[in-house]
Amino acid sequence: MPLDISAIIDSELHARNAEISTINHQIHSHPELAYEEIHAHDTFVRILSTLGFDVTPHAYGLETAFSADFGHGGRLIVFNAEYDALPDIGHACGHNLIASASFAAFLGLAAALRASNQPGRVRLLGTPAEEGGGGKLKLIQAGAYQDAAASLMVHPGPGHKLPTSNSIRGVSFVRMLANVKMRAHFTGREAHAAIAPWDGINALDAVCLSYNAISMLRQQTRPYERIHGVFVSAGKRPNVTPADCSVEYYVRSATRAEAAALWGRVRKCFEGAAMATGCGVEFESLNSYADVRPSRALCEAYVEAMPRGTVAFDQPADILAGSTDMGDVCYECPGFHGVFGIGTKEGEANHTKGFAAAAGTDDAFQRALECGRGMALVGWKVLSDDGFAEKVRKEWEEDMKLAAEGK
Repeated sequence: MPLDISAIIDSELHARNAEISTINHQIHSHPELAYEEIHAHDTFVRILSTLGFDVTPHAYGLETAFSADFGHGGRLIVFNAEYDALPDIGHACGHNLIASASFAAFLGLAAALRASNQPGRVRLLGTPAEEGGGGKLKLIQAGAYQDAAASLMVHPGPGHKLPTSNSIRGVSFVRMLANVKMRAHFTGREAHAAIAPWDGINALDAVCLSYNAISMLRQQTRPYERIHGVFVSAGKRPNVTPADCSVEYYVRSATRAEAAALWGRVRKCFEGAAMATGCGVEFESLNSYADVRPSRALCEAYVEAMPRGTVAFDQPADILAGSTDMGDVCYECPGFHGVFGIGTKEGEANHTKGFAAAAGTDDAFQRALECGRGMALVGWKVLSDDGFAEKVRKEWEEDMKLAAEGK
């Protein structure tokens, strides 16, 4: 009699509900910033070790990354567990739920492999610093996704954006923007702003001029493109002409190539402002993220794995905008980055206090568990179905050809 893999996964998640709930609560109640996720890291390592898994703390050279592996031979599935928070507003992007869903998926798929004793490997990868720190970029460089057949994760989004007329609770195929992150440093010359202002070269003027130029540039950008920035330093005293000022900008577009082209136009705004004011300008590259290019085959399998009628394939398309370092993972192996809605109201989308509160509810946790179960079933399909795994791989290779062409 063939094994009932779905029942095996359900049984494991029921048996390990307490451990998954502990992870969720501990991460949400102890928000930690990028590369400072010591409590989240230690809690994961302790629980996984207690459950008997082979765990590597401080994995791949990152102090707050970990890796837990199970299985032998066959293909490799990687589930990503994010757990960093945002300054002042805690888990306003719901990374506690991402970690919980991936933990559940890992436990469920490990249980399926244990029961079947078939070849295949599953990895739960602790991925720090998604919020601007580029943790997955460093993990990619260190080989964490090498030879992976697929990498999967889900992300919570604003439930109020989902239609209220049916039972849809999530979206499977979600594209996200590529993001070029840069800092511009303007240098001028100090002077006493009252005694001899003519001796100064005002770096703040260059900052303001570039800000206005970029604001005008927005009129000539595509509807899906985004340019936004902040003043990092803008002088210290009104009576001293600012000589050193900096801004930080994010430039987003649909693909890596389009984001790079848009950055080229933004750069000219900075260079023009420097020229007009007599300042120098230098650029510092930050952690830029590639666009999320989901595997259609994985997304279709996820829709089928979830309760019927609860997950839409690709609508609404704007359920979760922005960028993530999961995009770079999609350039390394076939990727899945589905979205599930949690109980938010208008004005409580990601990166708000309202979203942080919603991410801590039991309802949000139960939805994350449901998504974890779905990902475990998709992971099993990749490991056990050679034809499906080959379809996923070929589709990804074709998409990477398009990406290389800037499409």
